[in-house]
Amino acid sequence: MNRTVRFHETGGPDVLRLEPIEPPAPGHGEVRLRIRAIGLNRAEIMFRQGSYIQAPSLPSQLGYEAAGEIEALGPDVTAFAVGDRVSVIPAFDVDAYGLYGDVSLAPARALVAVPDGVDWADAAASWMQYGTAWGALVGVAGLKAGQTVLITAASSSVGLAAIQIANMLGARPIAVTRRSDKAEALKAAGAVAVIALEEQDVVSEVMGITQGRGADLVFDPVGGPAFPALLEALAIGALAIIYGALSDAVTPLPMLTVLVRDITIRSYGFAAVMQNDGQLREMKAFVTEGMRSGALRPVIARTFPLDEIVEAHRYLQSNAQVGKVVVLP
Repeated sequence: MNRTVRFHETGGPDVLRLEPIEPPAPGHGEVRLRIRAIGLNRAEIMFRQGSYIQAPSLPSQLGYEAAGEIEALGPDVTAFAVGDRVSVIPAFDVDAYGLYGDVSLAPARALVAVPDGVDWADAAASWMQYGTAWGALVGVAGLKAGQTVLITAASSSVGLAAIQIANMLGARPIAVTRRSDKAEALKAAGAVAVIALEEQDVVSEVMGITQGRGADLVFDPVGGPAFPALLEALAIGALAIIYGALSDAVTPLPMLTVLVRDITIRSYGFAAVMQNDGQLREMKAFVTEGMRSGALRPVIARTFPLDEIVEAHRYLQSNAQVGKVVVLP
């Protein structure tokens, strides 16, 4: 019996239920996948809790990043064939498809071939993190060799992806994390330096690393009370990209710092970028080449079987991991 994960009420991990499902028939622009691995994302936690920007229609399925084999094609899908190994890029609304399960429909537009030599777990753990980091660092900031980028929440999957992309481009990634217990793992992941916000002064540390110039870019999903110090650590004419609001506290804006340093602050949303066909093609090509060359390789913190989806969500919510959490049906 094929299974899918659904929830009938919002709340903690315990609301997730494994339920039987009949294999659905793909419609126009869709394929049916035999799911081999699922990448978990924090947006799915917020969606399950009812705190995401979109409210779930209950009962709701969950999940929008996975990898698997194509079992069936919709009537107008010609770019793929039955048996192809593909990853699903989360280039659609979180409530549009439910990839937590043994089988699922997926839009052909959001598929990309799995490069040779890449296993299922890596194929499912790559596209949200690398796509998010690519869109900000490359698509928006145009990060160049020799530039310095501050990456906050650096032990997250997106943070680690940003470190790898920065290194791939010849830039200098500085990892910013709350405490120093993850410092060695972040250095091993490619950070040129690690700053622990709760233990060190981020401004003096960055100025020391950059010989008083400051960083060229900050890539931040947190906001909150720590944000003004990040701006003070930037160079004149630098860019600050905010792509999340993990802090539920107010984010102060130090106007004098912004004015004196001529800092540009802008938001970035992965979902909006992925609605653009041209940017989606560019991102697919960049990430695929990085995976083929070995420059981009996801860090997987832990894998769980589908039967333990509740435990997998608990672990992801604990913030104990360095890297991606993957579920294997």
